Amino acid sequence: MTHLLLTNIHQLINVRKHPELLRGEALKELPVLNNAWLQIINGRIADYGTMDICPDATDILNLNGASVLPCWCDSHTHTVFAASREDEFVDKLKGLSYAEIAAKGGGILNSAQKLALTTEDILFEQARKRIHELMALGTGAIEIKSGYGLSLDAELKMLRVIKRLKEQLPIPVKATFLGAHTYPALFKEDHEAYIDLIINDMLSAIDAEQLADYIDVFCEEGFFSVAETIRICEAGKQYGLKAKIHANQLHLSGGVQAGIELNALSVDHLETMDTSAIESLAASDTIGTLLPTAAYFLRMPFQPARSLIDAGAAIALASDFNPGSSPSGNMNTVVSMSCIQMKMLPEEAINAATLNGAFAMGVEKEAGSITIGKRANLIITRPIPSIAYIPYAFGTNLIDKVLINGQQIADSR
Repeated sequence: MTHLLLTNIHQLINVRKHPELLRGEALKELPVLNNAWLQIINGRIADYGTMDICPDATDILNLNGASVLPCWCDSHTHTVFAASREDEFVDKLKGLSYAEIAAKGGGILNSAQKLALTTEDILFEQARKRIHELMALGTGAIEIKSGYGLSLDAELKMLRVIKRLKEQLPIPVKATFLGAHTYPALFKEDHEAYIDLIINDMLSAIDAEQLADYIDVFCEEGFFSVAETIRICEAGKQYGLKAKIHANQLHLSGGVQAGIELNALSVDHLETMDTSAIESLAASDTIGTLLPTAAYFLRMPFQPARSLIDAGAAIALASDFNPGSSPSGNMNTVVSMSCIQMKMLPEEAINAATLNGAFAMGVEKEAGSITIGKRANLIITRPIPSIAYIPYAFGTNLIDKVLINGQQIADSR
């Protein structure tokens, strides 16, 4: 049995006995214990309290006034990919449109082509390295989507990589099947045949190997319609896959309402929202996951976080880490950008990136708050004057150490 006692903690942040999904005004409430200690036994949070009554221990880490918060829970990523796409980034800077880049062989189909030529072992090593870098930046739980396969063999290859990551990484990993990311070139003129392939071939093969936790669809004009989204997700539900929808990124696609109808765990992106979509989401049990770094990278309007929070919606924050529209998985940047560009309060942003992020990928019993019994996946900051300093000092690395299951990880950056 391994023990570790953290002492002289300036602020122990997001301390909760009975964590619940936060919405509306509750998102502003970030419980903090000042001048605290925290006990870790066998990689789990065992106890905590204030320094006036501190237990004895032989293995002590004196934090000398640093603060501690739960690791970030990144509930929307595309971390398994074969190659970066900075050439497309330069094309965008030169003024080329998405359609023009796609006509040159860019976009999702570019990633699919490169992934098809890359072995499972190489994809695994690439993704493992990326995630270790993200862990050093404070990510302690992650969801990963397929969707750069777009064929039976390549989608299975991606999901097998994610399964290996689940088995070998020390943090919770969730797998989402996103075969309905776009239409592959082979089915450009026959969308119905590709949908049939997803429903009749891919889902049964995925179920046979138990490769996915969730199913996702890019519900967007020119991609998958509301009716197609519902049809695909209902098919996934037959295999026990709960929905997580790419919704309302480019247009008022109806993706939010489709997700609510499907009782989706989350609807993600939400750059394009109207009053109806906001009110519908607020009245539902579905979480709205906001991806500000994608909006930033694509120079799109940021998500209406304030309107969503004020309406009473439950929202989470995630990185959308992918090679095309958000080539960064740094959740510290996501939290800061959410405050600066979406006017979220620091407490709201931290809650959305920790506890609500955990709910948005179904790991709320393992991560997302300082709660007895949860994994000791913790960010230890450099000394900071207040919680608000975390998003305020947006260009500074405020992380001193990261503990995963109570063990300090090496900084691989």
